[in-house]
Amino acid sequence: LSPRGAARGPGPPPRPTAGEAIPVGRPRLGGDDVRRTWKSWLRGPFIGFPFGAIPAGGAEIPTFLSYVTEKRLSKHKEQFGKGAIEGVAGPESAASASAAGTLVSMLTLGLPTTAVAAVMLAAFQQYGIQPGPLLFEREPELVWGLIASLFVGMVLLLALNLPLAPLWAKLLRIPRPYLYAGILFFAAVGAYAVGGEALDLVILLVVGLIGLGMRRYGLPVLPAVIGVILGPAAEQQLRRALQISDGSVTGLVNTPFSITVYAVVVLLLTWPLLRKVVVRRRNVAA
Repeated sequence: LSPRGAARGPGPPPRPTAGEAIPVGRPRLGGDDVRRTWKSWLRGPFIGFPFGAIPAGGAEIPTFLSYVTEKRLSKHKEQFGKGAIEGVAGPESAASASAAGTLVSMLTLGLPTTAVAAVMLAAFQQYGIQPGPLLFEREPELVWGLIASLFVGMVLLLALNLPLAPLWAKLLRIPRPYLYAGILFFAAVGAYAVGGEALDLVILLVVGLIGLGMRRYGLPVLPAVIGVILGPAAEQQLRRALQISDGSVTGLVNTPFSITVYAVVVLLLTWPLLRKVVVRRRNVAA
């Protein structure tokens, strides 16, 4: 029943409303907090960076691993799930290290694993720079300058976030409609500034509606972003492969490596359906 007592009809479940703000105390860490979290800060990068450097990595797996690790090593296991500070410090440091690790696969192999890395890859390609094994030899100033900028950015973020933490917390009190209006305004200005045509605004609106529908029904947005950016490059490589094989499709599956890759892709695409079938048979057999 709905709050007014009427039965709800078919359709998607109601969206959750914004809850009350939870008081969290002081915005800065105290001496006890630092003593409880400094080991978590050091363990997080050792977990997050290797997973970020893997071409198929991401921030989800290392954050969960860091959380489980901190829960097992903590002396305050009863606080986990209720706001344990180790359960925040460890996964956050692992996620930050994983984000930096994604640049390894992007710069050395040209394979972005996050939306940010995909955008950076597109920016490089617009300037005629192709990330890959030869990037460090051809563009050493760019690579080492980028790495140095990461260290400078970390120092600046630390200098800005520590004194301005109370101000950032107050931003959460801004009503959501105001935030949505500001985001839409700057997105429209940026889209129109690229080409100066009204069609860009229409495309922005259509893509925004598609993204809204994906978020509404729980569809991941990241694969779509990476697909839009990598789509032209994938099409170019496909045309090149067909030219090498004189237009024969068999040229795409004439090596053991390519067959293995296709098999893995098919398995990943069909795994949800296969899992449902296996679970259903197990339930029937039980």
